[in-house]
Formats: sequence, C-alpha cells, structure tokens
Amino acid sequence: MASTKESAEMPFLDHLEELRWRIIWSLLAVVLGVVAAFIVLQRFDIFKFLEGPILPYLHGNKLKYTHPADPFSVLISASVTIGIVLALPIILYQVWAFLAPALYKHEKRVVLPVIFGAILLFVSGVALSFYVVLPLAISWLMQIAANTDALEPMITYREYFSFAVNMSLAFGLCFELPIVILLLATLGLVTPEFLRRYRRHAVVLCVVAGALLSPGDLVWTTMLLAAPLYLLYELSVVLTVVVYRRRRKREAQRAAEEAAEAKANEGEPQRLDTEPWEGDVSSSAWRGP
Repeated sequence: MASTKESAEMPFLDHLEELRWRIIWSLLAVVLGVVAAFIVLQRFDIFKFLEGPILPYLHGNKLKYTHPADPFSVLISASVTIGIVLALPIILYQVWAFLAPALYKHEKRVVLPVIFGAILLFVSGVALSFYVVLPLAISWLMQIAANTDALEPMITYREYFSFAVNMSLAFGLCFELPIVILLLATLGLVTPEFLRRYRRHAVVLCVVAGALLSPGDLVWTTMLLAAPLYLLYELSVVLTVVVYRRRRKREAQRAAEEAAEAKANEGEPQRLDTEPWEGDVSSSAWRGP
C-alpha cells in the first residue's frame, strides 16, 4: 500500500472528515437495511421459516413463548441481523472507497473480488449451518430426551432463535478463513511455505473448531464444519501461492527498474559549476597589479 500524490497532499483533517462521512453512510445503510428487513419480515411469516429445522421434532406441537413481548423481540433481533447482512456490501464499499486513494492499481483490482468472495463465503457458511448442520444437531439433542419418559420438551422461541442464529453466524464467520489468510499474505505476514509447514496443525484446529461450534455428536456435525474449513484452508494455500508469486514478480520488476535507473544515472556526465565566484582568479572581475 502506498499513498498517491492526491492522498499525500490531503490534509489530516480532510481525512477525518472523509472518514466521518464514510461511517455516516455505513450507519445509514444499516438503518435502512434493518427497516427494510423489518417490513419484509412482517409481510412474511418469519417465525414459520425459522422453525423449519426443529418442526419435525415437535410432534405436532408449537414453539412456546413465555412473555408477550417475545415475538416482537425475536422480530427485532431478526431484522437487525438481516439488516446488517444487507448493509454489508455498502459497508465494505465505503471501506474500499476510503482506502482506494492509497492503493496501487493492482491492489484496487483485487479489492472488489475479495469483497464479493467474502460475502459469498459468509452466505455459504450460514446456509450450510441452517439447512444441514442445525437439523442434525437438533436431531441428536432431541434424541437424548426421547430415550426417557420423564422429560417433555417445552422449547421457547427466544431460546431456539438465539441457538440457531448464533450457530449460523459462527459458521458464516468461520467461512471467512480464506479472506483472512489472503489479507495476511498480502501484508507479507504469512507465506505458502508457512501454511504448508503447519498443515497438520490446521487439521487439528479445524476439528476443534467444528467440535466447539457445532453441538451434537463428534462424528457428523463436527465433520460437517471441520471438512469445509480444511478445504477452505487448502484454498487459502493456493490463493497465497498466487499472491506470493505476483508479489515476488513485482519486487523483481521494481528492482530491475531501480537497477536500470541507477545504471543510467552513472552514465550521465556530471554537470560542473561554470559560474564564477567572488574569489575565482579566472573571473573577469579580478584585477591584477
């Protein structure tokens, strides 16, 4: 990252003013996203949609709520979560617009694909959690109570919504692993050799993350997160190789240009100062005896 002439000449207070407006536009996008999500969720039965993974295990019953404000509270929470997700592209664009004047041309070409890739990975992680991992986890958890007649489930909507959303968000954030490693590689903090050397450690960390983030048995739900995480790690290795090679190529090209410029400067004849000075004996102003 290098400052351009325009950004270098911009005063510090102007940078703060621009940052303030970028933050304002991001917050406005979040507010509009939350309002839009609230309106849409009121028109559609969001409660019916969210109870889909647990509905087969209720045996004809319904989710309970213990306070009159619980449905409204869940609606507000869902609106805020969806609103932030909807505003995420605008927020990332504001970040990119603020940093763009200080980026090289090749770095600007990478930013937009990285933003779209981050959004796609996040949505993929949420979808995997909600449609695959969450039903399996609920099935395993409900099966424990089904083995005895002494327990009867009374699941409240608030607790179920918190459980489902937290797991989905955790999966979405975990799927950002390639983006994080790609940024670290761009900053020069990790190299392909480093990632290959610690590949076995990455396997262990993926399994541990799968066990912590996906409640359920240690076979299915854990592997359903650990396997994609490790595949994303291998994808990160490939992306890091590409970034590292391009970086080495740019450094070699820059070194060659500097060497050529230094060689050209060595070949130029040095300019001599031909203007006379007061004590110069060759000056016409000097008068001998």
